[in-house]
Amino acid sequence: MNWYALYTKPRKEDAVAVRLQDAQIEVLTPKLKSKRYKGNKLIETVEALFPCYLLAKFDKDKCSHLISYTRGVRYIVGKSNPIVVNEEIVNAIKERMKEGNIVINTQNFERGDRVLIRDGPFKDFYGIFEREIRGAERVLIFLNTINYRVELDSWLLKKQ
Repeated sequence: MNWYALYTKPRKEDAVAVRLQDAQIEVLTPKLKSKRYKGNKLIETVEALFPCYLLAKFDKDKCSHLISYTRGVRYIVGKSNPIVVNEEIVNAIKERMKEGNIVINTQNFERGDRVLIRDGPFKDFYGIFEREIRGAERVLIFLNTINYRVELDSWLLKKQ
């Protein structure tokens, strides 16, 4: 048995995964948890790491027909000659998962680092990192364009 990538209909990765798990087929549908602003509100979103794709471990000679005709599956990547996904790639994805979601390593900032704000009301502003603040992933940066210090979530920043 090998791992294969399946191409699904949009936003049907989870439904396909349930159907395949019911048929005793091991599946992997990694999700990416992120935070972003919607309007003026900070929300946490969970999205598919690979939209319209999932990974399944099966015997291609025995299960290809079943999988190809599972509701929500468009095709097995490689179609008539399915492409095997290396076990090391699957293991690397699994190692980065925590509670079904991919964990992103946060950046380490040092005093004086130039940073770009990626989201929120100060999106696309540049600043200078000053220090971390006690609490959940909060930092203090100096916005040189408006001569102002602002407290932000560290995940909003990108080191330049």
